[in-house]
Amino acid sequence: MNPRQFQSRQGQGQGHPGRRSALARLSGLAGLAALALSGVGTVHAADKQVVTFAAASFAEPARGDKMRAWIGKFNQSQDKVEIQPVTIPFSSFASTIFTQMGGNAGPDLVRFDLPEFYAAVNAKRLAPIDDVIADGAFPLTGPDKYMKVGGARYGVVFEVSNYAMVFNKALLKGKAPANFDEFLAAAKAATAAGNYGYAYRATMAERGGFWYDLCNYVYGFGGRWSDEQGNPTINSAKVIEGVTAYKKMYDAAATPKGADAATYRRMFAEGKIAMQIDNGGVAANLATQAKGFEVGAGPSPFPTRAQGMILAPISINANSKNKAAAGAFLKWMLTPEAQRELQLIHGASSVAINVPRSDEEVAKWPWITVYDQQTANSVPALPQGLEVKAPEIQQVVIEQVIRVLQGGVDPAKAMNDAQQTVLTRVLKR
Repeated sequence: MNPRQFQSRQGQGQGHPGRRSALARLSGLAGLAALALSGVGTVHAADKQVVTFAAASFAEPARGDKMRAWIGKFNQSQDKVEIQPVTIPFSSFASTIFTQMGGNAGPDLVRFDLPEFYAAVNAKRLAPIDDVIADGAFPLTGPDKYMKVGGARYGVVFEVSNYAMVFNKALLKGKAPANFDEFLAAAKAATAAGNYGYAYRATMAERGGFWYDLCNYVYGFGGRWSDEQGNPTINSAKVIEGVTAYKKMYDAAATPKGADAATYRRMFAEGKIAMQIDNGGVAANLATQAKGFEVGAGPSPFPTRAQGMILAPISINANSKNKAAAGAFLKWMLTPEAQRELQLIHGASSVAINVPRSDEEVAKWPWITVYDQQTANSVPALPQGLEVKAPEIQQVVIEQVIRVLQGGVDPAKAMNDAQQTVLTRVLKR
């Protein structure tokens, strides 16, 4: 599996595959060379064991500085271990780290996105850490179950960004829709005078984001891309229901067709979009940028509460010579105070344990509890048991859904075709 296929997040919390420019690749090589000079062996600086920690978040101007300060508190809390942040831009992060790991090097700790995490586990690039984080040692929330592969723990939740419905209270007029029929009617009613009732992605150019939007519909209608044994269920009745609902919204003439996410999110901030189903990071940005209206949120209006999630683990490199020292940091990270501060750094995202929001946070973002409560219902936007095949499966499914939206193909036929293609072309069965 080529790890370059697993590029999957934007800045804070959008979770969609990106593309690397030549400049970004050169930047990644520069980061690789710089880190290679330090290696991953045991280094002593000021009598402390140095542990390197790589995360694309360190490259973000605001969040990166806050994360460094947070790590500084760990460094000051004891005299045995020092965590040194390693900054690699998001655009080249995965390719750089996988190249280093392939050369038996790389940082001790890595904050991956979930697709890269599964790819690294599959390639045996991560160390099992059951002896570091024992079951029951910390009050970990539901998403922790995705940190185990084949019964072994390979990571700890670093960040969770949930999906819910975010809306413009001025355009919605009345209570938030509670089911799909109300949702469709509200979208149509709010579409007038240059405004639209709803926005989502429906073009191949936005394939990554399209997949997340589609997962929310499919999961919300009770569907999954595969069963617990890793058998594809792309043509199951519930998946077809979700795709059919996606098509109904497309046909409702209530969306700015062809608009990319950057465009329709800007339109939302300008008061021209009534509703979106988006992640907490986007909701925070929209609420901050909203011009003259109040932003609200509610559960996505589907038959079930299941929605996609953006999940980022932190793991220990299998090449690390500092596993015990890296484990000491993970244990500190999971303490209540460290988790509270990390959640503040993440903003509208959650962390590994349940951290209640402060009165100040709720006053700033009255809708935030809707997103936090969604954690128990969130599901990764990956086919279970087929995670390393996700990019190929995603391509096949999106191609078929575009045929449904733009070519009038029956959803059941399209999903049957997708199922067969995945079985024969992707899985070779």
